[in-house]
Amino acid sequence: MRQQTIRRSVALEGIGLHCGKPVRITLSPAPPDSGIVFRIGREGPPIPAAPESVVDSHYATTIGRHGSRIQTVEHLMAAAAGLGIDNLTVEVEGTEVPAMDGSAKPFVGLLNAAGRTAQTARRRPITIRQPIHVGSGNRWIEIVPAPELRISYTLDNDHPAIGTQVLSCVSTEESFVNEFAPARTYGFLKDLGAMRKHGLALGGSLDNAIVVGKRGTLNGLRYRDEFVRHKVLDLIGDLALLGRPVLGHVVARNAGHGLNFELVVEIQRALGLERRPAGATRQVVPARQAAERSDGLTPAPAAI
Repeated sequence: MRQQTIRRSVALEGIGLHCGKPVRITLSPAPPDSGIVFRIGREGPPIPAAPESVVDSHYATTIGRHGSRIQTVEHLMAAAAGLGIDNLTVEVEGTEVPAMDGSAKPFVGLLNAAGRTAQTARRRPITIRQPIHVGSGNRWIEIVPAPELRISYTLDNDHPAIGTQVLSCVSTEESFVNEFAPARTYGFLKDLGAMRKHGLALGGSLDNAIVVGKRGTLNGLRYRDEFVRHKVLDLIGDLALLGRPVLGHVVARNAGHGLNFELVVEIQRALGLERRPAGATRQVVPARQAAERSDGLTPAPAAI
């Protein structure tokens, strides 16, 4: 199958979920094998959407290079991956991708409006050869060999509005657009004050997130199990950091951006091991224990 990009440039503006400021993105076609590349303004340094660019994966996936940072790229990344768009240039006016309604649906609409075009280069899927597991206890994620991308996710939460939600699906464009792209991010009202003290969720509202109060949600749900569907959406967006479609069965329990990123790093390392001479050994160090850079940010290993 051929790689794809968009036919024409399109733009979208809104409020950043965490920065709380107006932001605007412009998506433009990109050449084959370039991947998805962000930049702040026209003159900003390119920031490839790749594991080595990730500088924070706490409440959102943030990428950065040379002092520039762009928050909350996961929903746009998920939309591109869900529609099979491999190459894209994203110009950001601000420091965050706009939240829109808290889901990937507006980005799907934007990309569809731009149109898609096949390119000369072939798509090169990543085939998982052996099980890879990160996390422990009741928070973990793993991927095992499979001929297609399947995701099985269990979300456990003792809040009555959430409870235990389980789903398993094969990721296709149709299932992504109809079953996962509209699922919105969510947060707990009790955590809002602490998050804002740390400069997070400054733009959060009932318009761009499911807000969970003491007894239930403060706004309606699009799906009965919208919470776990959004977890799957985030996972698809974070896996897209690998730059190539993944063929494997992802099984997750109560994971989040941090564990998603650890899995991405371990997949990258496993692919590196596949190319090493027979009998060669290599110590695998968890991503969180990687050496810190001089700016205090923890990088992923070099790209494969």
